[in-house]
Amino acid sequence: MGAGVSSITGPDGDGGAQEKGLGDLPESCIAEVMLHLDPPTICKLAKLSRTFRRAASGDFVWRAKLPSNHQYLLEKVADEGERGDLLSKKEIYARLCRHNPFDGGTKELRLEKSTGRLCVSISSKALLITGIDDRRYWKYLPTGESRFLSVAYLHQIWWFEVIGEINFCFPPGTYSLYFRLHLGRPSTRLGRRLCDGENIHGWDIKPVRFQLWTSDGQHALCQCYLDDRGCWIRYHVGDFKVGSANTPMKVKFSMKQIDCTHTKGGLCVDSVLIYPKELRSDQAK
Repeated sequence: MGAGVSSITGPDGDGGAQEKGLGDLPESCIAEVMLHLDPPTICKLAKLSRTFRRAASGDFVWRAKLPSNHQYLLEKVADEGERGDLLSKKEIYARLCRHNPFDGGTKELRLEKSTGRLCVSISSKALLITGIDDRRYWKYLPTGESRFLSVAYLHQIWWFEVIGEINFCFPPGTYSLYFRLHLGRPSTRLGRRLCDGENIHGWDIKPVRFQLWTSDGQHALCQCYLDDRGCWIRYHVGDFKVGSANTPMKVKFSMKQIDCTHTKGGLCVDSVLIYPKELRSDQAK
């Protein structure tokens, strides 16, 4: 038996055959392993060798990371003349991971890079806000603190109501819906962030009522006092489930405080966010 081993390892026991490394693994085997890894890890492994790079570029790998209705999502955000059919699956994944505006720039979608799950944002300009056209009550403020570069700022109003809806083919899963709000008027002076809270009033008297409804009968309701000043907070309205990626779901949502015994003011409304439930942020309430 010792002679048999010597014939393999050579007279000095260090191997007569050339040593094998990770780069010598078959590309198909590497691709199979990559199916079980998240996209950031796949991109890191692509730097190891040419074989890993080829495996990490295969449609076979990235098709499994994309939502089943990725062509629908790509059509939503494609630029004029852009040919999605000419893109590889990896290129489609990278394209959808960008912040992609649609519906005239009032909405935005992106894939979360690590999971490929869909995130949707809806600008305040896509919402129906009571009194928004009357500058005694509301005005739009330009700001770099919003993905949409402006927020709706409330001076003062008796009847506070914000309503919106979206009709969309969401990939299957459970989603959470949030309003992104800020008590106080944020600004920047000499590179320093400031917050004017002088006009904040009325939010500690009665809670704000949040609701959502879906076209298949789901409903969520919650009430919350607004009391966090000087920072952006995601107020969690509720969750909804999607079973099919090919059937459009209409989601309606609202935020109200319509007790007319007192005025409310000093609030910024940035956007509505629809995120996969597992991505709930520390900034959510």
